[in-house]
Amino acid sequence: MAAYIPPGWPTGVHPPDSDDFESTAVAWLLDVVPPDYRLHGVLRRHPVALAAMARHHTAACVEGARQGYRTARTELAVALPPHAVDAVLAAYRTEGRRLAATARAVALVERAMRGEAFTPKL
Repeated sequence: MAAYIPPGWPTGVHPPDSDDFESTAVAWLLDVVPPDYRLHGVLRRHPVALAAMARHHTAACVEGARQGYRTARTELAVALPPHAVDAVLAAYRTEGRRLAATARAVALVERAMRGEAFTPKL
């Protein structure tokens, strides 16, 4: 029987019980965080630490996008025409959804790395 993968599981990361789970999870997490995180060998040696740092990083990105969205009109109204401000807000909405989905996926991977087994909800 195939392992259950919860909704929001990241594409390219193998299921938690598979042989390649950890290596695919680490590769995906390293793509989520800033490139300089690759310089720290401890994060490859201890994938749970990488997952925790990725969780903090993605949470900060989500909060930054929310703050930017909240303040875009007042910050940009003097410098941009109204249609450009609307376009910036649309970009924030699109990126906000993407960032929030990534943050949820990071949390799922971290939970799996910590040994949590996922079961379907009825």
